[in-house]
Parts: sequence; structure tokens; C-alpha cells
Amino acid sequence: MTTFLSTHDIARIVAAHGLPEVLRRMVAALEADFRRWPEFDKVARVASHSRDGVIELMPTADAQHYSFKYVNGHPRNTAAGMPTVMAFGVLADVATGQPTLLSELTITTALRTAATSVMAARALARPGARSMALIGNGAQSEFQALAFHHLLGITTLRLFDTDCAATAKLMRHLRHVPGLRLQPCASTAEAVRGADIVTTLTADKRNATILTPEMIEPGMHLNAVGGDCPGKTELHPDVLARAAVFVEYEPQTRVEGDIQQMPADFAVTELWRVLLGQAAGRASEAQVTVFDSVGFALEDFSALRLMAALAAELGLGQPLALIPALDDPKDLFGQLALARPHRLAA
Repeated sequence: MTTFLSTHDIARIVAAHGLPEVLRRMVAALEADFRRWPEFDKVARVASHSRDGVIELMPTADAQHYSFKYVNGHPRNTAAGMPTVMAFGVLADVATGQPTLLSELTITTALRTAATSVMAARALARPGARSMALIGNGAQSEFQALAFHHLLGITTLRLFDTDCAATAKLMRHLRHVPGLRLQPCASTAEAVRGADIVTTLTADKRNATILTPEMIEPGMHLNAVGGDCPGKTELHPDVLARAAVFVEYEPQTRVEGDIQQMPADFAVTELWRVLLGQAAGRASEAQVTVFDSVGFALEDFSALRLMAALAAELGLGQPLALIPALDDPKDLFGQLALARPHRLAA
């Protein structure tokens, strides 16, 4: 039997453990899996692009578990009252192929993306970072804000979105968080000024230049999350050219990330190598670092396994008859007779 985790189940997990603890466990799960990077089958996600957005499949596996995520990105959805991003995922047993978990991944993706951002910032940002500019205050912004506040010690958030209602929404949700100062700004340039970390979370599918060279100050860490498919960028090429750039899975990021703007031989470093000590992270206090984050299947693998474990601890999840239970594994046709036996011979 397959276990199904709904959005309500994920919300109950967060309510039971508290968001900071779930984020801590997510970072730990991600770090553990990134440190065994060579053990995974890796492939860039398969994408189907249309005029209005993209639908993607993201698979990966180790020797024991296989996972995939279905996810879309449709920026115009909000006008119709639908999320820009919607996702679900499957975890399966490699030895048998049995799908053991079917889970929502819309909320969980926001959690794992924020946790991945923190994991990268721990390795790349200057120690003691306390202020972050958050450019784009949409659906994932609160997750990023709280992850950086609780796990990295960010105390000041400088906020900007072209949609003032989005910023107002974020401030309404986070206004009572102890020790977190929220500062709405009138422009990207104002929000970025003096920030230790800059997180970009824009949704529009276009070659945008949210951050330009004159905005960048020595020692900044840029957490570029919004540029995640061909034709969708956030950083001016000169920002990348002057920084040390880190990625998840280079073959995928070359196509989807901000580095799609750069020459094929532009140097980048995969983050797992930094975590294992095989490559340097930040080289100096003044160096500008960029995490060109597009999201990779290994992160969803980690998230699915974590949520399955947390749900089991709490007794959450519903059994789902996704695969037929056969008395005789060679008799699939007999399953039809269980429902309408009188019509089979007609």
C-alpha cells in the first residue's frame, strides 16, 4: 500500500514540530545527501515549455530509493486564483519498484528551497551576516525569510516587490516574529543597499536584470532563486562575471540558471564539492558569491524521505490503493471482476 501525504498532513507536521525545527531537519537531510552526491543517478529535469509556463519532471535515485517530482511554473496563474507553482512527488523502493509514498510537494518545495538556500549561505556567505534583501515577496518569500532568520541569524529584512500587496502580505505574516525587523523599500536598489545577503525570488518568465553591477557591494552573498528555466534570469551578466558562482547540478544550471547568459566555459563550482571540502567556498571577506539556484531533484528526494519519516512519527498519512493488491501477481484481469463481474463477458 502507498502512503499519501496531503497538504493538510504537511501543515500538521509543521504545527507539531514548529517551523524552525522542520527547517533544521530539512537542512540536515539535504546536507547528508549532498555529501553523498556521487551515490545518486543524476539527470537534468525534463521540461515541457509552453507560452504561459513550464511543466517539469525531476527524477533521481540512489541504491535504495527512487523519487521524482512533477512541478509547474505558470506566473499568470495568480490572476486566475491559482498558485504559480504546484507540485507532487513519489518515493519508491528501488528493489521492487513499489511506490511507497505519494506526497504533495507545493508546500514542501517551499520548505526545501528555503533550506537549500540556507545550506548554501552557511558555506558561502560572510560569517555574522545579519541583514538580507528579499526581492520578490510572493508565495515562497516567507519560507526564505524565516529560514534565514531562524537558522542563519538574519535580524533585518529589506523588502521589495513590484506588487505592493505582496510585500504587505509578507509583513502581515511576519510582523510578530520576535527579533525580526521588516523594512519595506521603494526599489530593488534601496533594498539591496547595505545588505549582507540578497535573495531574489521573482516569478516572471523573462530575461530580467533584477540585480545590476552598481547595486553589488563587496562581500555580498547573492541567493538567486527565481531564475530557473531557459529564458528566465535575474542577474546582469557582469554581476556573474565579477563573482564566484556556485550551482547545484552544472548540466542543468547551464540551461536553466542565470549562467545560461554566460559562455560555455564560464567557471562554476557545484555546491556538494564545497560541502565535502573538495573545493573552496568564499575566498575572502570582500568576495561576492552567487548561489545560482534552480532546484535539483536530489533536494526533493531528501524532502520526501524527511516528510515520510516525520509523518510516520506522528501517525499521519492515508493508505492509498494506488497499485492493485493481487492474490495472484499474474492475474491482473481478475481485479476487474471485483467491481462488475456480470459485465466482463458481455
